[in-house]
Amino acid sequence: MTTFEQTFEELPLAGVHDLAAARHAEGWRYVQILAVNTEEGIDLVYSYMKDGHLANFNVSGVKQTDVVPSITDLYLEAFVCENEIHDLFDVAISDIAIDFGGMFYQLAEKAPMTVVSPEQLAAREKAKKIAAAKAAKEAKAAAPAEAPTGPTEKEIQAKIAGLDPEKAAKVRAAMEAKAKKAAAAAPAPAGPTEEEIEAKIAGLDPEKVAKVRAAMEAKARKAAEGKGE
Repeated sequence: MTTFEQTFEELPLAGVHDLAAARHAEGWRYVQILAVNTEEGIDLVYSYMKDGHLANFNVSGVKQTDVVPSITDLYLEAFVCENEIHDLFDVAISDIAIDFGGMFYQLAEKAPMTVVSPEQLAAREKAKKIAAAKAAKEAKAAAPAEAPTGPTEKEIQAKIAGLDPEKAAKVRAAMEAKAKKAAAAAPAPAGPTEEEIEAKIAGLDPEKVAKVRAAMEAKARKAAEGKGE
């Protein structure tokens, strides 16, 4: 028994007839042309079969302004589907070998398969909302988590104000101790280097230079004496 295989590929509108010619030359059998009404237009699915392989080629979003080339010069039996698609979906198909001129069906309204009922419209809107909510959820999950921010000083003081005086005093004392500890742990700001100081002094007049150097020497002696104690 031959193994059955089915594949799907995208096909540009301009490639419809070339594909049919290639399939015909290779001995593929024409199966059908399926039309589906979508938000972007009419999707046409051309199906060919050979040796248990059903190959489907999807032409997406055919507009009313587009003209689809007929494949009836290669597969005459396709005239049924092509006339049907023209009448039911209002798709323009050129050079159909047996063209019924829009009279393949006796229809009460033009292109009935393109009419969207209120129920279909509601279902589409619901599907859009679900898809948008899912996309937003996935985007949120993929986004890096923001670091939690602590309460502001104003919020802390408002909370302390609601405590009894004894607890408020303890909280303030703890906050002050924490602030002192953080200040002690913080590195002291680095002062100017010896080269930077000399560069600044060089721009002063001699009298000021002498005073600055004397002050610097006195400061250095005081620092040295403090270390020696």
